[in-house]
Amino acid sequence: MSLKKNKDLKLYFSISEVAQMFDVNESTLRFWEKEFDIINPRKTSKGTRFYKQEDIDAVRLIYHLVKERGMTLAGARQKLKDNKETTIRQEEIVNRLKQIKEELLAMRDAFDAFAPKV
Repeated sequence: MSLKKNKDLKLYFSISEVAQMFDVNESTLRFWEKEFDIINPRKTSKGTRFYKQEDIDAVRLIYHLVKERGMTLAGARQKLKDNKETTIRQEEIVNRLKQIKEELLAMRDAFDAFAPKV
């Protein structure tokens, strides 16, 4: 079974797993959690955070706005407040285009591997 399918079966992710997914510090996730009410990981009585898929999707959206588009936290918060659905849709489109690019590059590399050497 592929890694992607295994991740789809998993219901909860630790803060360290989510931080690794986005290559950010755990402290960044805790800070974003305070700044954006759309991130609500489940917490145990000891304060251990467990992220559901919708929390990860919210982190992905904030990551896109802050890290990829270079918005300030206040700007990202305002963008989500003004037009959350459009922002989510734009982020989904950007992610899908990135996936397509990766697939095309992989195909190009595969074709190059079979191309006759001159």
